[in-house]
Amino acid sequence: MASEGDVQQSIEIEVSADASAPSSSMTIEGAIQDVLRRALIHNGLVRGLRECAQALDSRRAQMCVLSDSCDEAEYTKLVEALCAEHKINLIKVSDPKKIGEWAGLCKIDREGNARKVVGCSCVVISNWGEDSEARNMLLEYFKSH
Repeated sequence: MASEGDVQQSIEIEVSADASAPSSSMTIEGAIQDVLRRALIHNGLVRGLRECAQALDSRRAQMCVLSDSCDEAEYTKLVEALCAEHKINLIKVSDPKKIGEWAGLCKIDREGNARKVVGCSCVVISNWGEDSEARNMLLEYFKSH
């Protein structure tokens, strides 16, 4: 995916409280949620610092989502450096609980609401899964920014 001419991009996104609700017009947050769920279904989602660092370093990563509110500065510095070195697209999200929910680190109750959400500082997509509108939207977003 990343070639010699690509430029690593870091994008910060503020997540609203209703970002998990589906809407008729897809937002960047909705697109991130959709591609993370599709990658999880197709066994292409990597979670946690060790696994993410391995995926980024071995250039298996297609995209990285990093939390802005990470307590460890070294963690953030490592992930950003690996993304920059290997020219992997990086998106920053403000709430680690949202990343955890999107990455499947939660229980879903009978009504379909997420419960017991575990915060996650970093996830990496190593396999997009199937082609989707959300994936195409994110790729276009990276090209334009």
